Amino acid sequence: MSKKDMIFTVGLCLFMSIVWMTGELVMGLWIPVTDNVHQIWLIFIAVVTLVVNVWHSMKKDESDRKDPKREKYERKVNKRK
Repeated sequence: MSKKDMIFTVGLCLFMSIVWMTGELVMGLWIPVTDNVHQIWLIFIAVVTLVVNVWHSMKKDESDRKDPKREKYERKVNKRK
């Protein structure tokens, strides 16, 4: 797992935990729901987090395989045209 993937995973988990806590606060303070809805909300958040994380990890990231010096040279040459 690359550093980019790790940062994405940690950021996604933090973001989804904030979404989960916000939903719990809304359901606890303003919307009266049963205990079953709280469990469904938790499962929904966990599934969405896993799906997004798996989708992101399956994307092809070509940035690690390219030579930065070669890309800089190509950009410089392309500017001249």
